Amino acid sequence: MHHRTSRRTLLTATAATVAAAATGVAAVPGTAQASTGTSTDSRLKRLIARMSLEEKVGQLFVMRVYGHSATAPDQADIDANLAEIGVRTAAELISTYHVGGIIYFAWAHNTRDPHQIADLSNGIQRAGLAGPTPLPLLVSTDQEHGIVCRVGEPATLMPGAMALGAGGSRSDARTAGRIAGAELAALGINQNYAPDADVNVNPANPVIGVRSFGSDPESVAGLVAAQVKGYQSSGIASTAKHFPGHGDTSTDSHTGLPYIHHTREQWAELDAPPFRAAVAAGIDSIMTAHIVVPALDPSEDPATLSRPILTGILREELGYDGVVVTDSLGMEGVRTKYGDERVPVLALQAGVDQLLNPPNLSVAWNAVLDAVRNGEISEARIEESILRILRLKSKLGLFRDPYVTHRGVDRTVGIRTHLAAADRIAERTTTLLANTGSLLPLSRRSHRNLLVVGADPASPSGTTGPPTTTLAAAFEELGYTATALSTGTAPAPAKIAEAVAAAQGKDAVIVGTYNVTATSSQRTLVQALAATGVPVITVAIRNPYDIAQLAATGYAASLAAYSWTDVELRAAARVIAGRAEPRGKLPVPVQRADVPAQALYPVGYGLSYQTYAAP
Repeated sequence: MHHRTSRRTLLTATAATVAAAATGVAAVPGTAQASTGTSTDSRLKRLIARMSLEEKVGQLFVMRVYGHSATAPDQADIDANLAEIGVRTAAELISTYHVGGIIYFAWAHNTRDPHQIADLSNGIQRAGLAGPTPLPLLVSTDQEHGIVCRVGEPATLMPGAMALGAGGSRSDARTAGRIAGAELAALGINQNYAPDADVNVNPANPVIGVRSFGSDPESVAGLVAAQVKGYQSSGIASTAKHFPGHGDTSTDSHTGLPYIHHTREQWAELDAPPFRAAVAAGIDSIMTAHIVVPALDPSEDPATLSRPILTGILREELGYDGVVVTDSLGMEGVRTKYGDERVPVLALQAGVDQLLNPPNLSVAWNAVLDAVRNGEISEARIEESILRILRLKSKLGLFRDPYVTHRGVDRTVGIRTHLAAADRIAERTTTLLANTGSLLPLSRRSHRNLLVVGADPASPSGTTGPPTTTLAAAFEELGYTATALSTGTAPAPAKIAEAVAAAQGKDAVIVGTYNVTATSSQRTLVQALAATGVPVITVAIRNPYDIAQLAATGYAASLAAYSWTDVELRAAARVIAGRAEPRGKLPVPVQRADVPAQALYPVGYGLSYQTYAAP
């Protein structure tokens, strides 16, 4: 994208023309329109009345598409688009199906670098405005931060939800949302599928875990509301997920259909508060969960397809009238009971507005089109959803000007003040769980020569890590000598022996652990390293429950970092080195491995460098 004033003026004028079409009022380029409430609705309804049925159906869909460019993706991405969607490019997708939104993924090659993302967003908006009824698009992504990130460095990566829960600061949560929102907005991403409003009460939860702020409903509610306000202050839509609450399951809805066996009263006390708080905070969209909650709907339909849950509870009981978006329709949880041609129809009948990422767009789009044509779904029903979607687009200013600039990217994305704020917030989240003999903070005089071993999971965004290298580099910057050795999530005996040999002559060993189980060879690694006599410091780089499985392995100190992105790993290094005080407190209980009914460390537990008592 070029930066000439004439080009920018042209883009703004084009958007102004769309605004005029949408509102029936002459729009002046660069001038905000102040129409709200019923007057806006009446104008949007006139716009809907001019849309063809095909355009109306298209507005309900949010779809993935491969490629870094809306019009000129790489050949491999063209081939992937043809195979999965039957179109070559994002622009062709929009022209063919009139989709109302596009979702970005790193694996779809949508998020290479900030300028490219901005150009892709602009290309998508140009394609939307080139349609028979010119309409801007909602561009969305899953930028939860922590372990779920689609846009990586050089954008600012903030601590994830459970880390913020450990910090316990609503102000930090709001700041994180404001910064994350501002950077997404600069990239042309105007709808973020965050924050996670699930209350994670099940340590075995394979899909939520550290994506949740914690296990206390009121604490989670406060942090959810704070993040919503942060995103709103940056002018983008946030999304509370996954309604009615995905926190108490041991099944991953990507691969199966989870059941939540809470009673109606338990749901109201445990799962509902964060969603109520999000609604009260003015949340713009809420994402459904592909879960069965028999107490809320005896039919045992997944919540995404449940009218009692989405209309009866979310709309009528909670009083929510914003956009409801499904979780991905490609997930097994929503495909288990019904075929792909029935799922979108049933979702709309349940009360959904946006249909996210169906596995076969042609099947889903035509199924909705046929359902309207044959009277199974009334045209008035889909127009209700379209009105909510267009209201959101209007609120976000997309009818006024949907475009972004490289200058805006450079002034906002990954700037020094944002990066510094992320580091400060992360320091307040690291949680010290054990510190035998006051080993920490680690003195450079007595423990300068370090070995860093452990798991090296792939970066959530594809741009950070690997964790052992990041930790070693952080210690080097702090004046230590550090050697990195990746041992993986399941170290084999030969790799353990290599780590033990590498520990010889070192002053301390840092072990990054990742979801340790009772039979995990990560336990064997920690035990073998501790047996050398070299002090071992474990850092849980995902779920904080690892320490329960490491009992009797001989570690000297243990911390929880809640994610393996660089910002949280650097913070853990500064805490270990004493450059920052450990301030994080567990936002979830850690149960004993041998007696799961008992808490090894309760909610709110966390040592400082003035307290070393065991729990």
